[in-house]
Amino acid sequence: MKNTLFKGIIAYPITPFDENEKVDLPLYKQLLERLVVSGSHAVAPLGSTGVMPYLNDEEKEAITEATISQVKGRVPILVGVSNLTTERTIYHAKAAEKAGADAVMIIPMSYWKLSDDEIVKHYDAVASQIAIPIMAYNNPATAGVDMSPALLKRILEIPNVTMIKESTGDVQRMHYLKKELGDNAAFYNGSNPLAMAAFAAGASGWCTAAPNLIPELNIALYNAIQKNDLQEAQKLFYQQVNLLRFIVEKGLPRAIKAGLHIQGVEGGHLRKPLQPLTETEISELSSILQLVHTAG
Repeated sequence: MKNTLFKGIIAYPITPFDENEKVDLPLYKQLLERLVVSGSHAVAPLGSTGVMPYLNDEEKEAITEATISQVKGRVPILVGVSNLTTERTIYHAKAAEKAGADAVMIIPMSYWKLSDDEIVKHYDAVASQIAIPIMAYNNPATAGVDMSPALLKRILEIPNVTMIKESTGDVQRMHYLKKELGDNAAFYNGSNPLAMAAFAAGASGWCTAAPNLIPELNIALYNAIQKNDLQEAQKLFYQQVNLLRFIVEKGLPRAIKAGLHIQGVEGGHLRKPLQPLTETEISELSSILQLVHTAG
C-alpha cells in the first residue's frame, strides 16, 4: 500500500469564533487539545466541521500553524487545503507542508461543473508542488462534484495521492473501491452513519467530527473492529448512531458547538450566515446525548 500515517479515528476540530466573528485561536487550541488527549489517532483541521470555506487565507494559515504548534507531533495532522482555484489550492498546500502538516486533503470545489480531465489536472498540479501525501475527498453533497470510482482510480495514479475519503453514503462504492484498489491506496469513511459498514468494507479509518462529543465511543468502536469483535462493535455502533445521524442532518458546525455547550464545554460562536440550532433542536440533541451516555 502507498505509505500513509493515517488510520483509525481521524478527528475534525471545529473553528470557534468570538462574539465579533473573529477566529478564536486560544479557544481553538483548547478544543484541539481535547481531541488529542481523548485518544484520537489523527486530527484534520479545516474540513467541513472547521468551516474552511468561510475562512480567508490568513485565517486558514493561522489555524494550520496553531494546529502544528499545539499538537507537537503527538498525532498525524491532515490539513484541508481546498479552494475553487488550482492556484489557491496550491498556495495552501505548500503553506501546510511548510508549516509541518503530514498530509493535505483536497475536495474539488466548483461553481461550474468540472470535467474528469479538469479534476485530474487539478490534483496533478497540486501534487507536483508538494512532497507530502494527498487525500482525495469525495463529497458531492458539499462540493457539487461526484468523483466516480473510475475517476478516483485515475487520480490515484498521481504518485503522492495515497488516500481517498468517501462521503457519498454509498457503502457499495466502498466495497468496489476496496476490490479495485486493493493495496494500492487506503480509503476512509466520511459518512458518519456508515461507520460500521465502512469498516466492514475495509476502510482504514473514519474521518469524523463525533470525537468532539463522544471520543470514547468512537475509539471503542474502532478497537472492537480491530479485534474482530463484531458483536461488541455492533453494540457500540447502535449506541451512537442516532447522534451520528443528528450531527450530519443538522450541520456539523452547528451541532458540534451545541453539543459542546450541552456538555459544559465552550465551543465559541458561528460565523454568519450559519446560525445556532433552534431551542427545539438543542433539546433533541440533549436527549440524544443523554441516551448515548446511559446506554453504555
